[in-house]
Amino acid sequence: MKKIIGLILIGMMLLVGCGEKQESKDGTKELTLVLDYTPNTNHTGIYVAKELGYFAEEGIELNIVQPPQDGAPVLVASGKAQVGIDYQDTIAAAYAQDEPLPVTNIAALVQHNTSGIVSLKGNGMDRPKGMEGKKYATWGMEVEQAMIKNVVEKDGGDFSKVQLVPSNYSDIFTGLGNDIDAVWIFYGWDGIAAQVKNVAVDYFAFKDINPVFDYYTPTIIANNEFLKEDPETAKAFLRALKKGYEYSIENPKEAAEILLKDNPELDSALVMASQEYLKDEYISEAKRWGEFDSTRWNNFYAWLFENGLIEKEIPADFGFSNEYLPE
Repeated sequence: MKKIIGLILIGMMLLVGCGEKQESKDGTKELTLVLDYTPNTNHTGIYVAKELGYFAEEGIELNIVQPPQDGAPVLVASGKAQVGIDYQDTIAAAYAQDEPLPVTNIAALVQHNTSGIVSLKGNGMDRPKGMEGKKYATWGMEVEQAMIKNVVEKDGGDFSKVQLVPSNYSDIFTGLGNDIDAVWIFYGWDGIAAQVKNVAVDYFAFKDINPVFDYYTPTIIANNEFLKEDPETAKAFLRALKKGYEYSIENPKEAAEILLKDNPELDSALVMASQEYLKDEYISEAKRWGEFDSTRWNNFYAWLFENGLIEKEIPADFGFSNEYLPE
């Protein structure tokens, strides 16, 4: 965790002042959005809003860029990008500082945490206790392993019997068929990929074992100075984005085709199936697209602090805002 914080701070020092929001002669405002990962169906609404002119209608020209090695928060905090995509869990360490990273989560792209543990069907890992004696491919992160420990123990298992091995597979199904027994996935992509590839798997979601793990992932983050200086553009950006995600919910096939048009390297069958799944997850039962529930947000950060996973307590309701969302 300290290594992650150090990388973020170093990146900020290198990049501060490197980029600012620009305005053209016709009043169009140019914004840069940095992704969290390679394009996928979590991002569909962004590409839809750009393709169908929703950003242009709001006077915004949006540039979508790939993340650096340290992720989107570094570029957004520095002002190199005004907005980006990140996750409530991984950004926690950067908030638990005397001088927190100057970014705010302004919209939830998916309303619930869809991550969990997958294994080949029949290997006894349809519930956490079944991970005893099995090889779990870990990223080596404290929060990750603490969550695994929590769900295994809640299910009556012994975490010390879980074999932790380094995760070094780009194709998880190759790994599951060889040197590992279980891996953490986001169901909306890799879980759906199993269906598309006709791979029979067992799966359990973290939030179903412990509700405190129903945190927000992924989210839209924004530079605090940008929010302070130009809140109307931030609101206009989210208005366009809302329309993009609502279109993706109502028209999953057409939305998937737009994502594939901009990213033809993606597996079309996977994109189509994943979009069909995520159309029900973008908003779920929330009152409106993008909204954060303060109780869920605060409960997860309280759990991190209580378990010694962050160095400083994060104040209630810190790090997110619903005020820029359209009604």
